[in-house]
Amino acid sequence: MTRSLRPGKVFVDWSQNAARKTTATAYTLRVGPAPSVSAPVTWEEIEACRSARQLTFLAPDMGVRLEEHGDLLAPLLDAGRAGSVP
Repeated sequence: MTRSLRPGKVFVDWSQNAARKTTATAYTLRVGPAPSVSAPVTWEEIEACRSARQLTFLAPDMGVRLEEHGDLLAPLLDAGRAGSVP
């Protein structure tokens, strides 16, 4: 649905959060044997990573992670950055 047809509304395409789909947003639960979460990471975490398991987060981990790091995507909502290229 184009934005012009939904002023002031967000279109959530729930069908994209399904098996064999590649579109996911941050903080989305992922299908698997354990409830892993698609979570943003820092460049430092990537540089220190020695195994993919280090960057696998489970649903119960997210509370502590948000307390330690905050919402890593929050700067994207900064109105002063709107339209700017980092």
